[in-house]
Amino acid sequence: MTDDNAPVRFDTKIAVLLRDDLETWQRLNVTAFLVSGLGTQVPEVIGEPYADADDTPYLPMFRQPVLVFAGSKEILTTAHTRAVGRGVTLAVFTSDLFATGHDKANRAAVRAVRRDGMDLVGLAVYGPRNAVDKILKGASMHS
Repeated sequence: MTDDNAPVRFDTKIAVLLRDDLETWQRLNVTAFLVSGLGTQVPEVIGEPYADADDTPYLPMFRQPVLVFAGSKEILTTAHTRAVGRGVTLAVFTSDLFATGHDKANRAAVRAVRRDGMDLVGLAVYGPRNAVDKILKGASMHS
């Protein structure tokens, strides 16, 4: 007999790292933007669609938790370098994106800056649990 409510230990991790000096609305906005791309590039992170007892359909969501961390600008820069070096699935959000109003402008703002010159305020990573842990070394769980 299997227990459908037993905890599952995933061999992968979805994590968001936010700069610790962001306003609350910025933290929420950045997190939403960052995780929105993961399911498009890594479809296995998405579970099955939901339905309530009345058969009202709902969209599928991630099949595993999203862990949110915070760190300084330096920790973010180091984590970004580690993530790029490890080749994990990566999304970035720079401070420039707070001044843009749509996807095309967002992409242009990121494209305009070299990787080592980006003013990162957040990133999302997906990959093997141990690799993500090493990428986020020095960051703390968001409170």
